[in-house]
Amino acid sequence: MELRSAKLRTQPAAACSCSAKGYHVYTFERVARDLGVSEALIQELTLGLEPEDGVIWVYGTNDDDGILAFTDEGIEEVKLLLEEYHRVSPSKT
Repeated sequence: MELRSAKLRTQPAAACSCSAKGYHVYTFERVARDLGVSEALIQELTLGLEPEDGVIWVYGTNDDDGILAFTDEGIEEVKLLLEEYHRVSPSKT
């Protein structure tokens, strides 16, 4: 395979391709309280979510584990997951 440095693209990358829209996030504790469900359920349901789904981890000075947080889009995703969870497991809360 031959490298052709003259053919390399020199255009600047997009300023930001992140999907975290808005200027605020909510901790999983706050989302659980506002939606009336347990924090454990929120954590369980959102294990597979990615930043594109509105999920981020926030790290503080003395916090190596981080805190799960959601953008507005992430909260909407959590609501959809809760609807599906209640549909499949109506006896659980």
